[in-house]
Amino acid sequence: MSLLGYLRGVLRSRQAAVARRAALAGVDPERLDAAVADWPRSLADPTGFYLDCFRAFHLRLAPELREHRVFFSSGRRGFGEDAFHTMWALLFERFKFQSYLEIGVYRGQTLSLAALLQRRGGLAGKVAGISPFEAVGDSVSTYLGGVDYQADTLANFAHFSLPPPILLKAYSTEERAREFIRSGPWDCIYIDGNHDYEVVRADWEASAAATRIGGVIVLDDSALDTAFVAPAFASAGHPGPSRLATEIDPGCFREILRVGHNRAFQRLA
Repeated sequence: MSLLGYLRGVLRSRQAAVARRAALAGVDPERLDAAVADWPRSLADPTGFYLDCFRAFHLRLAPELREHRVFFSSGRRGFGEDAFHTMWALLFERFKFQSYLEIGVYRGQTLSLAALLQRRGGLAGKVAGISPFEAVGDSVSTYLGGVDYQADTLANFAHFSLPPPILLKAYSTEERAREFIRSGPWDCIYIDGNHDYEVVRADWEASAAATRIGGVIVLDDSALDTAFVAPAFASAGHPGPSRLATEIDPGCFREILRVGHNRAFQRLA
């Protein structure tokens, strides 16, 4: 990394820290439960709703869930944003997903969160993930080398005393991955793999057919074409998933929740 790049990174980190403190200043924690329960507001006022999810993470979310996020955000074990833990807690509370599939696992942050939420909700379910488990990037992402991602994911599950997930080491575009997706139907599928449009499109089409009616697909990094204005500690996403989101058939899927660049669509037919 160049000196200029390093200095820019330091500046971004400081700006993000200032923005986080400002977002939490003077907040009444008692109002947050009702605020994040108003899912239609997430579509009408996505920036305000996102900030309330961020606040709810710090001021209302169960300590066990906050500790999970801290574990993954330290040591570069995971990406994502604090508000997304609130989003997943909301989704699992309402839908009680018993079968959860993730496309693009990295080191298991969201996959283990799904298992943790199942355990907290007393749900006898399964969580599964499809990933190459290698440092394979795309047009917008690069990843750490020298990590055994599959072993690391299993170790992170064990850290939280969670049963091992079902893992398929494959690219999502491989036929054996498509067969695995078709083995559903799934209550929830999280698309968080390759961000290039052609791959995201193929992931969506496979997932849409394998999600049960009434089930949910969460599409990561897909809010560039929305009214969401990302604060300094957040991102609105990437072009590929954002383009795909504009092409989703509203007769088959209805957007029900938006938290930053994560958008949840419920299958109607």
